[in-house]
Amino acid sequence: MVTMLQNIDRIRGMKQAGRKIAALTAYDYPTARILDEGGIDIILVGDSLGMVVLGFPDTTSVTMEHMVHHTAAVSRGVKSALVVADMPIGSCASPEAALANARRLIEAGAGAVKIEGAHSEEIRAIVEGGIPLMGHLGMLPQLVREEGGYHVKGRTDDEASALVDQARAVEGAGAFAMVLELVQAEVAGRISETVGIPTIGIGSGPACDGQILVTHDLIGLFPWFRPRFARPEADVAGQMTAAVSAYRERVQGAAGV
Repeated sequence: MVTMLQNIDRIRGMKQAGRKIAALTAYDYPTARILDEGGIDIILVGDSLGMVVLGFPDTTSVTMEHMVHHTAAVSRGVKSALVVADMPIGSCASPEAALANARRLIEAGAGAVKIEGAHSEEIRAIVEGGIPLMGHLGMLPQLVREEGGYHVKGRTDDEASALVDQARAVEGAGAFAMVLELVQAEVAGRISETVGIPTIGIGSGPACDGQILVTHDLIGLFPWFRPRFARPEADVAGQMTAAVSAYRERVQGAAGV
């Protein structure tokens, strides 16, 4: 079993070695075990579970109870990968609350937590509490209702400069890595060159130090919506539909229906 600190050191070292980091999401034991056995570096228990598992329209209905439950399930399936758990909306109202909630996720089995936004005080409180933390900049899904949708960030000079400053602040507060979501590709490259910690992109171009996708998008398990940047490698939903239809026909045929 790889220890948490060994995993953090390994992820940090991959940037220095020029090795790309491969990350995917998981929300349950079998998926986590498959990803781990497939050699994925980071498994994120994302609050994206609100949409692809729980049927909410976005991540803003996900609670700490949801995250603790799914983090525990994922952790039971992982031996090697670094398990990172999302801090859901409302869980970082203060540095004290952020640390207390982060501890709940670590107790559930996570090796690190992830916070959306440049919340330096909350990040510092968690890191000083002995918990590894991953940042998350660019498009912040927890603000999707306020922003009226998912929009690429960094398209203007002011926005780009602000993102670089935020990345420096997140690194300075003690994060060991950061996700860049829907950041204009050139700006994501600038951030990746500016900070000394790994950047993991999602819809942010190839210059990041790694990439992450929602596993359901990768394997075609959520056919009702797929982000434009996600390239599916399989059609699991189609295969499941075919299997269900074949089963129904076999059962009904055997019953003489």
